[in-house]
Amino acid sequence: MTTIFEFEPELRSHSSFQGDSHNISERDARLSQVKLLVLDVDGVLTDGGLYYSESGEVQQRFNIKDGQGLKRLMYSGVEVAIITAKSFSSTLHRAKDLGIDRAYLGIKDKLPTLIHLCQNLDISLSQVAYVGDDINDLEVMHVVGCPLTVADAMRANQDCALYITKLPGGQGAVREICDLIVALQTVK
Repeated sequence: MTTIFEFEPELRSHSSFQGDSHNISERDARLSQVKLLVLDVDGVLTDGGLYYSESGEVQQRFNIKDGQGLKRLMYSGVEVAIITAKSFSSTLHRAKDLGIDRAYLGIKDKLPTLIHLCQNLDISLSQVAYVGDDINDLEVMHVVGCPLTVADAMRANQDCALYITKLPGGQGAVREICDLIVALQTVK
């Protein structure tokens, strides 16, 4: 005998959340209040791999679908920022291409930068969605309203995340998050 589970339409597409339907409703309520999406880069906007040119310059691979999702999210009125520990020129070029004015590179301790950014934008930490994939993101993930992570993140990040994407970093995970936020803010 085959058992088929039927989900409400809004839950079917977001079933990677680890929890019951009550928790999914809480997640959706929190995501519908997001005013700022902050992204780590390596392992979130990229696949975490580094590519070296013949001259030794580091290059990164970004996903076009993630970029379109970010543009759509910004068009909807949500602010977007990047806070990353690395300082690669390719990250700065990608941020510029997408129209992301707030790109903080070479930031080892991310929380003070995030707090300063929130103060400048007059946004509370509860209105922030942060996407991180590794241990250096945990401090921030523990204080924001919507800690998010990618499918291939470290276990500790997955354990504290409100939402875990179906897709891995650099392969459409950010698009998945952007589409979810836009959809939830459209219905409120």
